[in-house]
Amino acid sequence: TDDIDGAFLAALADNPHLVPAEPALPEIDITGERIGAPVARPSALLCIGQNYAAHAAESGSEPPEQPILFYKSPNTVVGPYDDVLIPRGSKKTDWEVELAVVIGRRASYLDSPADAAAHIAGYAVSNDVSERAFQLEESGGQWSKGKSCATFNPLGPVLVTADEVGDPQRLRLRSFVNGEPRQDSSTADMIFSVAHLVHHLSQYLVLEPGDIVNTGTPQGVALSGRFPYLGPDDVMEVEISGLGRQRSVCRPA
Repeated sequence: TDDIDGAFLAALADNPHLVPAEPALPEIDITGERIGAPVARPSALLCIGQNYAAHAAESGSEPPEQPILFYKSPNTVVGPYDDVLIPRGSKKTDWEVELAVVIGRRASYLDSPADAAAHIAGYAVSNDVSERAFQLEESGGQWSKGKSCATFNPLGPVLVTADEVGDPQRLRLRSFVNGEPRQDSSTADMIFSVAHLVHHLSQYLVLEPGDIVNTGTPQGVALSGRFPYLGPDDVMEVEISGLGRQRSVCRPA
C-alpha cells in the first residue's frame, strides 16, 4: 500500500476513468507478509471526540453542541495486524473502534454537508488507541499526549471506496479484548454525521487528499470503569461491517 497516498487518491478523484469498469487484478499470496495501513503517509490525522452520546456519558460529559476536534500525530498510523506498544509508565491504555473517513479531493469552505460526498475517497477501520492518564490527568489541557504515542492508530485492513460503502451511517462497529466483547454500536448513533463533520471541518481548515478523519468511538471503553485497561499480551480486535477486522497484540514499549 506504499503507493496509495494523497497524490494517488487525488489523481483517482479527478480521473475516475483510470479505474477499469471490471478490473482484473492478479491474486497475490500474502502468507507471511506484513499488511500495512491502506493509506500511506497521511498528512493529517484529525479526530472527533465524544461523537456518540453514550460514550460522552460514560466519559462523564454532556453530548457536545459542536464537534470536538483534536489531532493525532500521523506517524501513529500502523497496519491492522501490527503490534501496539504500551507506553512506558502507562497504566491506562484504552481501545477505541472508529470509522475513518479518507479524504480524496481537497475540501475548503464546502457550501453544505451535501457537498461532502464528492470529497471522500473511502472508509476504513481505525483504532484510536489512547492513554487516558496522559490524555486527561497529565495533559496540560490538551489530549494529544495521550493520543500520539507510537503505534496508537492501527488502520485498515482495507480502504473501501465510498460508492461500495453506500450510507456510512448504517455501519456496525464492534471491539473485543482477548476475545471478550467490549463495544457494539452503529454509526447511526453518531451525534454528528460524516457529511456534517467533513463540511464543518472544511470551514476551519483545508482537508487534503489522503487526510484521515477519525469520527469518534461508541460506548464500551475502559475509561467507563466497566473494563480493565490494556496490558502486555492483551489482544485487541476491532471491526466495522463491510470494512474488515483488525487484530493487534499489545507489547511493552
